[in-house]
Amino acid sequence: MHAAGEPNVVLTGCLDELGWSPKALARKLNRVFGAGTVAESAPYHWRNTGSLPRSPLPAMVAYVLSQELGRGVSVAELWQGRTGDSSALVPADTDLERPWTVRGLEGIVEDWVMGGLVDRRRFLAISGSGLTAVVAQYLDGTAGRGEYAPRITEAFGANPLVDQVEHHLPMLQLLDDEHGGARHLSYVGAQFRAVGLLIHEGGHSSAVTTRLIRALAEIGQLAGWMAFDAADHGLAQRYFATALRAAHQVNDLALCSHILGDLSFQAASRGHPADAIALGEAARRASEAGPVGVRASVLSRLAYAYASAGRDNDFAHTRGAARELIGSRDSGREEPRWMYFLTDNHLDCQAGYSLIQMGRKQQKEGNAAQGRRFLAQGTEMLRTGAYEVPRGDPSQRRAMFEGAWLALGHSAHGDLETACEVGQIATDRLDAVRSPRSAALLHQLAGDLRRRQRNPYVRGFLPVLEDALAHHSPPTPARPLGSSA
Repeated sequence: MHAAGEPNVVLTGCLDELGWSPKALARKLNRVFGAGTVAESAPYHWRNTGSLPRSPLPAMVAYVLSQELGRGVSVAELWQGRTGDSSALVPADTDLERPWTVRGLEGIVEDWVMGGLVDRRRFLAISGSGLTAVVAQYLDGTAGRGEYAPRITEAFGANPLVDQVEHHLPMLQLLDDEHGGARHLSYVGAQFRAVGLLIHEGGHSSAVTTRLIRALAEIGQLAGWMAFDAADHGLAQRYFATALRAAHQVNDLALCSHILGDLSFQAASRGHPADAIALGEAARRASEAGPVGVRASVLSRLAYAYASAGRDNDFAHTRGAARELIGSRDSGREEPRWMYFLTDNHLDCQAGYSLIQMGRKQQKEGNAAQGRRFLAQGTEMLRTGAYEVPRGDPSQRRAMFEGAWLALGHSAHGDLETACEVGQIATDRLDAVRSPRSAALLHQLAGDLRRRQRNPYVRGFLPVLEDALAHHSPPTPARPLGSSA
C-alpha cells in the first residue's frame, strides 16, 4: 500500500525507462488528449510525493505509458490500487470481439445506437497486436464470406427512405472536403447512428438490409476519416472497424480494402509504422481483384506507410506501381462512387508529402544530402497540388493540409521566404477549415520558425501564424486537469 507523501516508485520506473522527465509526460498527455489537459508541473507531484490526480487522469497516464512502453501498465499498478479505471475512457476495441456475422455486426451497431448523442465515452486509440486483432479474422480468412450479395437488385424508388439515405452520401463527403473533419463529425456520426437504428429495428427485405448495411459501411468509413482528421484516433478506429465489418457482410471487397488502407494511413500518421505496413499490405492483398482506382489508392497508402518507416526503396517501388495503375485506368470501367477524389495529382501530392517526411527524417539523422534530395522532390510535387486553390473551392481541407506540408518542406530546405509565403496561404484557411490534423502541421511549422527568428520573413510571419493557431484551435479545458484543486 502506498503511504501518503512517498514517491510513486512505479511511475518513477516508467519515466526512467522512457528517459522522460515529468514535464515530458505532461507534454505527451497534452498532445494525445488536447492542449490544457494537464499542467506541466503536475506530474512532478505525482512522481515525488505520490499525489493522485483527479479522474480521468489516472487512466490517461496509464494509457500513454502503455503506448510508449509497448506493454500494458494498468491503472491499479501505476497508482497502487488507490483508483480504478475510468468508465469514460475505454480502448477503441471494447466489445468488438464478436463473430464476423450479421448477428455480430448487429451487436456492435446496437452499441452505437444505444450510446446515441449522450455517449460520454472517450475511445483510446490502440496499436500493435491490439489493433491487428480487431481485423485479424478478416485478414486470415476465418471470417468467411458475408451474408449478403455484393450486387443490389432492388431498383431505385422501391424504398424512398433508403433512397434518401443513399442520395445524401455524396453530400456528406463534400462536408469533409470543404470544412475539415472536426466541423461536422457529430452530424455525420448522427447519420451513422440513424442508419444503424434502421438496421437495429429489423424487419426489412434482404435487398433493403443489403442497401442499409452498405450505407452504414460508407458512412462509417467517412466518419472514421473525419474523426482521424479531427485527431480523435480511438473514435476513428472504432468507426473504421465497424465499417469494415459492414462492408464485409455485403462482400464489398473494394470498400474493405479502402478501409484497411485508411487504418494504415492513420497508423503511419500516428507514428506506428509497423502497424501501418501490416495493415497496408493487408489492404493491398484485399484489393487485388478490385477496380484499378481502388488498387492505386491502396498502394499510395502503403507507400506512405513505407515512407513513415524510412523504407525509401519500398516507397519508391510502391509509389511507382500506384502511378502506373492510375495511368492505365479505363474510363469505361465503373469505379466506386467514393473514389471520386483519386486523380493523378492526388497521388503525386501524397508522394510529395511522403518525400518531405522522409527528407526531414534524413536531416535529423545527419544525412543532409539525401534529406535535401527528398525535400526538393517532395516540394516540387506538392507545388502542383491544391495549396493555392481559392477560398471558394470545395477542396479547402486538402489545400490546407498540402499547403502545411509544402511550407514544412521549404522550411526544412532552408527556403524561409517561400516557407512563410506558403505558410500564410495555409494559415488563412484556419478560420474556414477545422482540421486538427492539418493544424498540427502548422504547429510544427511554428516550431521550425521559432528557431529562425532572426530571418526577416520569419519575424513578419511567425506572430501571425501563432495568433491564428491560438485563435482557431479547438477550445481547451477552462482549467488544466491535475492543477491544484
